[in-house]
Amino acid sequence: MSASIAVAKVALLFEANNAYARGLLVGIGDYILSHGPWSVHYAELGPADAPPPWLRAWDGHGIIVRGENRRLASAVEKLSSPVVDLTPSRLLPHAPWVKSDDAAIAHLAAQHFLERGFRHFAFCGDAPFSWSERRGEHFSRHVHRAGHACHTFTLTHPTRPTTRAVRRPDSDAEVDAIGTWLASLPKPIAVFASYDNRGQQVLEACRRTGLAVPEEVAVLGVDNDEVLCALSPPPLSSIALNPRRAGWEAAALLSLMMQGEKVATEPRLIPPVGIETRQSTDILAVCDAKIAAALRYIREHACEGIRVDDVLRHSPMARRALEEKFRRFIGRTPRQEILRVQLNRVKELLVGTELPVGEIALRTGFEPEYLSAVFRQELKLAPTEYRRRYGLGR
Repeated sequence: MSASIAVAKVALLFEANNAYARGLLVGIGDYILSHGPWSVHYAELGPADAPPPWLRAWDGHGIIVRGENRRLASAVEKLSSPVVDLTPSRLLPHAPWVKSDDAAIAHLAAQHFLERGFRHFAFCGDAPFSWSERRGEHFSRHVHRAGHACHTFTLTHPTRPTTRAVRRPDSDAEVDAIGTWLASLPKPIAVFASYDNRGQQVLEACRRTGLAVPEEVAVLGVDNDEVLCALSPPPLSSIALNPRRAGWEAAALLSLMMQGEKVATEPRLIPPVGIETRQSTDILAVCDAKIAAALRYIREHACEGIRVDDVLRHSPMARRALEEKFRRFIGRTPRQEILRVQLNRVKELLVGTELPVGEIALRTGFEPEYLSAVFRQELKLAPTEYRRRYGLGR
């Protein structure tokens, strides 16, 4: 905002009926507390709702939009105020766009299943939505690069949703269609659902079809909505996104625009934080029992500073045999797997907490100086730089 404006007048036009959208609002609030004050005009709208009457005569300084409401997007485009777009499908192509990184989400999903030894993969998305299609395409690409095929759910009946947050009137028929599809797939199979609502439907389809989760079908969602993830037994594993960071980024961009600065419209992609592993993927689909046990041991104890010798004591065999089998089943050595699990935890703590880097090193089995060196070597960034890029920005 210009120097003549004491308090910025900002409209937040939101579909906020899911955990991700509410996280965006928290991030915007964090920014306002740190850089405000703003005078906020908040309107919560559904996908087919008319824009609020006051928007037509809006004389504020900026707008942030979130949702799949095309009527709202059209109304906002006619205004002269600076706008930041948080809509999943980018309904405002001429505005700066802040979005979760679908490629990084899909890569994390593929990695999660591959490290558990799966050889059969599937994607269950929501075809009308571009963000769902992107996640499916990237997931399939990663799976194919690993030498495997990826099955994709295609809805055969004509009903289409208007928003991912709205349950379809024919959701029973859709769950049955998913169940028929799942029954036809090879087992055990790893299913990546494009968001938690879809993951919940997959779990319900497994229940109706008599498919065991995770022994026959492992299911992973996106958003880590704790309420949804707990609704259908077993609890749903899910990729945790970073909506607070996205909300902060959107508010920071709008602040620059209100100050008269030009802001490029290319996407600002926010990577996921990590995976909250629950019972729906808590399995190792490795046919060798000793290797499965070794992988589980690493996953549970890597951050205690274990070494390969500790793994061998837990799963006794010749060291050479252990390394050969690790390369065959997961494409990494035992040492590489220990380091990978440690670094994933480091990244989660850098993004999700304000713990000092030295404390994070101790909690993940590193000496502080060694952590910085390894982090730079593996990620080409210092831990502090990674936090600056992907943390809350405070």
